[in-house]
Amino acid sequence: MSVITDALLSILNVFKSIRIADIIDILILSFLIFHGIKLIRETRAQQLVKGILLLIAFYLISVFLNLQTMKYLLKLCFQWGFLAIIILFQPELRRILEKMGRAKLTKFALFAGNEDEEEINRIRNCIDAVCEASSDLSSTCTGALIIFERKTKLGEQIATGTVLNCTPSAAIFGNIFFPNTPLHDGAVVIRDGMILAAGCFLPKPQKEELIAKQLGSRHRAAIGMSENSDAIVIVVSEETGTISVAENGELTRGFNRDSLRKMLMGRMLPEQVEHPEKEGTFAGRMISKWKK
Repeated sequence: MSVITDALLSILNVFKSIRIADIIDILILSFLIFHGIKLIRETRAQQLVKGILLLIAFYLISVFLNLQTMKYLLKLCFQWGFLAIIILFQPELRRILEKMGRAKLTKFALFAGNEDEEEINRIRNCIDAVCEASSDLSSTCTGALIIFERKTKLGEQIATGTVLNCTPSAAIFGNIFFPNTPLHDGAVVIRDGMILAAGCFLPKPQKEELIAKQLGSRHRAAIGMSENSDAIVIVVSEETGTISVAENGELTRGFNRDSLRKMLMGRMLPEQVEHPEKEGTFAGRMISKWKK
């Protein structure tokens, strides 16, 4: 009984000694661990973590069995482990730092005016044009590569192409990607619902050897672009006409016109998809909420 009482008193003393700074410290650490696990689960880094855990298991076994040589070698590995982790996880670390830099500290969507409404309508019309063009190009097996720029600016890629700065439409996409035209081999970059440039060259994927061999140069370029930015890249296969989307280094295939539009609306206008009342002005939203 005394053992239980001593344990309860120890736990009570621990809670009494907790300061506000300790609570903040625990919350920050929990936040970092949660997003670290989330980052690992969303990338190929999960396999690397398994390898590190395997090395730790070998080290514990060597300590338990008193294997001096193995313990010495593993200890050397752990001494340089931090630098090795930075090198191995460089793409993932860069991606999470970019996400932190793109995060908005405050949002004033409640007081958005006519300019936001015009931009939303422009993006929605652009999505409709892209979906219609992708469906038309898919039916004729015409290769295409279309990039929706988001928070990460693609100035380096835009500089390699031809600046157009025009309103998107299915006819324009058809002219750009028509075979043997000057701009059909490159990518189209869309910014704020406008076609900014065409014929742009994209970076190679970081782990090209892991990509399926049946994927062509357009799909590889799309994966590489999505690894280096938060852009959404749409690919129409020249061989099969399949519509694919690359995002965060992952390629998803088998889209049609409707599923592509639903995906783009959810990515480019997530607040408007979840809360349609936010599309208009402040007064319009207040009236809409009042009616509900």
